[in-house]
Amino acid sequence: MKAGKAQSMSEISLAQIYSTAVLTAAADIPRLGQLPAAMASASARAPICGSRIFVTMNLADGRITDFAQHVQACALGQASASLFADRVIGLSRIDVAAMRAHMQAMLTQGAPYPAFDILRPAASLRERHGAMLLVFDATLAAFDA
Repeated sequence: MKAGKAQSMSEISLAQIYSTAVLTAAADIPRLGQLPAAMASASARAPICGSRIFVTMNLADGRITDFAQHVQACALGQASASLFADRVIGLSRIDVAAMRAHMQAMLTQGAPYPAFDILRPAASLRERHGAMLLVFDATLAAFDA
């Protein structure tokens, strides 16, 4: 009977990690593609899982005015890229760095981060943290390019 309960708990955990909200966000990523005459671009790769993202963006006064991304990642990385793309216009480098710090704190310390809360259950999958941080890292690299 204990084995059955352990299996059930495992299924609940996977159902929470790959919730309908996560899968919906992963399936409907805004701002896909590449900007034709981008002012900045960069790519990033999560070495543990192999997820990749390439971002292009335009800037004015240090803030993102247009943004596009090419995402090759697991569902969690895709969901993170989707949530980020919903918020990206108008962000400065400082804003993106702060968002990354909040996301990292949510994943490693359980700190609240309402904008990305659907990914909170995935904090237990340390090997996927890199994929969920990828869009932030690529965007910061584009700012620095």
